Amino acid sequence: MMQETKRVKNPGKQRKRLFNAPAHIRHKLMAAPLSSELTASRGAKTLPVRKGDTVRIQRGDNKGFEGKVSRVDPKNFRVYLEGLTREKVDGTNIFISVHPSKIQIRNLNLDDKRRKEVLGRKKEIEKPGQEKAKVKPTKKVEKAQAKIAEIEEEKPVEPEVAKTTKEEELVEKVPEETVEKTSDEVDTEEEAPVAKKAIAKKPAAKKPFAKKDEAPEAKKKLAEEEAPAKKTVKAPAKKTAPKPSTKSKVSKEGGQ
Repeated sequence: MMQETKRVKNPGKQRKRLFNAPAHIRHKLMAAPLSSELTASRGAKTLPVRKGDTVRIQRGDNKGFEGKVSRVDPKNFRVYLEGLTREKVDGTNIFISVHPSKIQIRNLNLDDKRRKEVLGRKKEIEKPGQEKAKVKPTKKVEKAQAKIAEIEEEKPVEPEVAKTTKEEELVEKVPEETVEKTSDEVDTEEEAPVAKKAIAKKPAAKKPFAKKDEAPEAKKKLAEEEAPAKKTVKAPAKKTAPKPSTKSKVSKEGGQ
């Protein structure tokens, strides 16, 4: 019984179809990408892995390991390589399984005639004088191209007047060396250095002293003139009676 080709989006149904897939579909699911050298020489990008192929692991813990395929297990979608083993707790060695999508085919085993026929069909043979058919762009590409054309049309175009003005300015700017100097200009240029020398000889005008920068002698004179005016006559000090001493009091009491 043939399997349905209708696409299914439900993940549960997808897993059911994967685990219950027939042998011819499992064979296709065991495909792995070819190296760039093989794609250039054979004209194919992917091929189902077979026993005897030399492959390299591209991802995972054993990335970079290269070896021959010793066994292919389409039931569990796994591949086993020569030399890729691990030791169990009891000491026995077992092969490590690898998914075909994680490996790259480096060398093909062409013992099978049918595999050669598949490669012959996939390889593109270009006949002389025959051009390849042009691929029509999809609807999405056509819509994108139409939008780009509309945006380009809406862009403002620079006025031609601005360009002409720039060109005129460049033409007007003539180098000074090409212009011939008149006699008047020559005379003025000769007189110019003489005038500069005369200006240089003139002494610079002295700035008047600010109030802060007054001479110290003038300050002293002003201080002396103002000093007698400020002096005032001191009043005579009041005479105070001397306080009687304690000794006189004692002598008087003793005389009595």
